[in-house]
Amino acid sequence: MERVPADSHGQEPPAPAPRVRRVRRPLTRGLAAVTGLLLLCVLPARAVGVTQPHDTRPHTTLPLYVSDYGNDRVVTLSPRGGDPATLPLDDLLRPTGLAFDRTGSLYVCDTGHNRVVRLLPDGGGTTVPTDGLSRPLGLAVAPTGDLYIADSFNDRVVKVPADGSGQSTVPTTGLLHPWGLALEPDGDLYIADFVNDRVVKVPADGSGQSTVPTTGLSQPTGLALSATGDLYVSDSGNNRVVRLAAGTGTQTTVPATGLSSPLGLAVDPRGTLYVADAFHNRVLRVRPDGNQSTLNSTGLNTPTGLALPPDTRTTAPAAPAR
Repeated sequence: MERVPADSHGQEPPAPAPRVRRVRRPLTRGLAAVTGLLLLCVLPARAVGVTQPHDTRPHTTLPLYVSDYGNDRVVTLSPRGGDPATLPLDDLLRPTGLAFDRTGSLYVCDTGHNRVVRLLPDGGGTTVPTDGLSRPLGLAVAPTGDLYIADSFNDRVVKVPADGSGQSTVPTTGLLHPWGLALEPDGDLYIADFVNDRVVKVPADGSGQSTVPTTGLSQPTGLALSATGDLYVSDSGNNRVVRLAAGTGTQTTVPATGLSSPLGLAVDPRGTLYVADAFHNRVLRVRPDGNQSTLNSTGLNTPTGLALPPDTRTTAPAAPAR
């Protein structure tokens, strides 16, 4: 995808992608491609918005990593405030999904270049060996180090084993532009099936894909699992985030107000939720008691992916400001 000038779509807020009910007719795949293109191509059209009240009270000692889509970079936001710091990742084009492995390596969907890059804890970088990716959007890393990639425009999820044995396709049915991914500790994989307005689950035991029971989802994007097993879903078409309770699956709406196309999500070990509020160019923090605040995210342009490093300050990649 080529760069899209900030004024190429005018100054009005981009319209949401067409509803999936219009693409479940003949020409489904062609219209689905248009749906994804519309959303991805309008993301950088959001100019940096009005400053928001900031909350500098730390709720975790870990920095939050943010893919700053419109600025072609990945930054860290300190829990104690201060300006974003840019990671030493050169030549990114429209980065989206982020994920850490247990060693502290950070994986980044370099969406505009149809690849995934890896930033090592010592600051070195490599390109993950993949084949035929088209607009990768979401990432998840298993405890074993196996990497899962939402290969969006190929309507599939691929697995890149840590042992280097070669890329394979996760067995799924009917995906249309998969976006966010989340992995249970036991290996069950959740996939945000963007165009089909659903979340699907692929069990680790190979017993077959199922649709997670939800109500009223529209264009789900980011996914995140809490330490207690609750699944959070960015319901971007409805400008909200929903929570599916562990065990019961009961759906509730997270008390986050004023969202506009929420995308990436992250949950810290204490249950605080972070939301990439893309079209407001900010990152929100929602504490377990429902208190909402805006992180100091000055200068962000369409934040898209979020990730927290492993729970140790010694393994996260350094983040020097450029």
